[in-house]
Amino acid sequence: MTTRQALGDANIASVETPSELEEGGLGLSPTMAALKRARKHHGLKIGFGILLVMAVFALFAPWLAPHDPYLQNLSLRMLPPVWTEGGNWEYLLGTDHLGRDYLSRLIHGARISMTIGLGAASIGAVIGVTLGLIAGYFGGWIDQAVNFLVTCQLAVPSLLLIMALVFVIGQSVTVVIFVIGATHWVFYLVVTRSATLRLRELDFVAAANAMGCSKFQIAVREVLPNLVNQIMVIFTLEVAVAILNEATLSFLGLGIPSPLPSWGLMIAEGKTAMFFQPWLVILPGIALFILVIAINLLGDGVRDVTVTNRRN
Repeated sequence: MTTRQALGDANIASVETPSELEEGGLGLSPTMAALKRARKHHGLKIGFGILLVMAVFALFAPWLAPHDPYLQNLSLRMLPPVWTEGGNWEYLLGTDHLGRDYLSRLIHGARISMTIGLGAASIGAVIGVTLGLIAGYFGGWIDQAVNFLVTCQLAVPSLLLIMALVFVIGQSVTVVIFVIGATHWVFYLVVTRSATLRLRELDFVAAANAMGCSKFQIAVREVLPNLVNQIMVIFTLEVAVAILNEATLSFLGLGIPSPLPSWGLMIAEGKTAMFFQPWLVILPGIALFILVIAINLLGDGVRDVTVTNRRN
């Protein structure tokens, strides 16, 4: 065997087959590679599974709840959960101080928490991404004006501002969604602006500019699609923050008005009897904890699987 033949055989042996490339995540489209990494990401699967279950409960709450969450029966008030002494199988998680079924209120509370989290995070995304994209791409006095808005926003504690706005406007689910969303756009803006400053200097933006595309077209069609991964990660974070803010407002009496079954309001209503019936505080607290943890796990998983240069 000649040296050339030996080198040729070695080169052939060193070339990866299509199956080996697929196993290593090479030779795949970015979407397929991300899905391949997602199937192996345990945190992402756990978070998505928990959120899927809670979403099913939230969507089908009227049919899954065993009782009317607003129906009061003072003769059945403060029933303990079924696993404790005096529990009743008809009311698996007991009743509250007005005799309302606690399980039904927890199920309907998932609908309120997820609606507020998704709605507020979406409003914040629209405001923050729009301002960040404009400031990062156009720069100049527009960038300075947007930075001034960020400085003003950061100078005021967000929770204090939310409480003041809700107190002035009035308590309702719609008001809470818009107020929380309108005060949580800074993270979107900062990340979008910094990424846009980097992307506008790349070759594909210069090529689009040379082809005669307007600045608006370049910003929307060329720059914005490359920001989706970062926006998705921030969105999951802001959903969790919005849910916690709503629970805090409801606990302080400035969030969801009674008798709507908000988890924060349920904790506030049960705090007066927490030393005698601790389940009134523990159960909605656990539900809130599980929901926020699931959202954070999903956000971390999305961040990990959308890193384009990562290989398994």
